[in-house]
Amino acid sequence: MSERKGAVTFKGNPLTLLGQQVEVGQKAPDFTALANDLTEVKLADLRDKVVIICSVPSLDTSVCDTETRKFNEKASEFGDDIAVVFVSMDLPFAQGRFCTAAGIENVKIVSDHRDASFGQNYGVLIKELRLLARAVFIVDKPGIIRYTQLVKEMSDEPDYDAALDAAGELL
Repeated sequence: MSERKGAVTFKGNPLTLLGQQVEVGQKAPDFTALANDLTEVKLADLRDKVVIICSVPSLDTSVCDTETRKFNEKASEFGDDIAVVFVSMDLPFAQGRFCTAAGIENVKIVSDHRDASFGQNYGVLIKELRLLARAVFIVDKPGIIRYTQLVKEMSDEPDYDAALDAAGELL
């Protein structure tokens, strides 16, 4: 498995990402993650939709909480043509509690804790922490990656406007 040393930082300290970095124009790698009820979720389940995939280190942090709430709010405006999926290494049960407490209804939250298949397939698995780096990927209806944003400093928020504009252009 490939390693990208210093690809992201946490409070200025460099971290290593595992897996191949995905590129715009390539077929989006499939992955298997777990929903809050422990059923498997795959990217293939969301074909025929534009998919915004956000990877976050943990929903139990203020930046991830803010990011999830912002995308949840925007997702309500998209309609059925766009699916928003958040992936973290948090356990599915903790994700379920977070969604209930935060009123998250428009975003699908899935856990990569079991196999780390998302983290490895998208190149965002942090070697030193076994968490996911903060990133946004947009996949078009045919399954091609059309936008990527790897947030260099893990404590920073993504560029929401750039991601939402890129998704909107695919409708």
